Amino acid sequence: MFQAINRYWRGRPPRALALSLAVMLLPLLLGADWKGATGQTINPRHVQRLKNGVTTKHEILLYFGEPQEVIRTPEGPIFKYASFKDAPALPTKPEDRQPVMTHQESSNPFYLDEKKQIKTLPRKKEGKELRSTLSIRFKPDGETMMSYEYKEY
Repeated sequence: MFQAINRYWRGRPPRALALSLAVMLLPLLLGADWKGATGQTINPRHVQRLKNGVTTKHEILLYFGEPQEVIRTPEGPIFKYASFKDAPALPTKPEDRQPVMTHQESSNPFYLDEKKQIKTLPRKKEGKELRSTLSIRFKPDGETMMSYEYKEY
């Protein structure tokens, strides 16, 4: 294997080798959080491993990484995690596009603006949608999980 690599790089300038290595090592040097960037922080198989009163804080950090939010309460800390998925793409034909409501309770695709003119609700063009949430409550010692709540949307 090393001979093949050596043959490939023979005759190439050292600058090309340095540039290739820098591109490959850049995410490691920057400490990229791929799980957080992609929204893949909650693995349902890891959620199944959680046991009330048994699972430790260390295990939770290994399974899910650093929480996106920590709430400190007198009963003990609460870790909150959320994972996201890409919003569905709009159809390519404009006539097939339906407006996405910004208010979930509204079924009307129109609203009145400040000047009392009728406007259509804006369409969501890109972004992320909530996939799942996980809330983990700890005992007052902060080291042992008391309970958890997992929801998929």
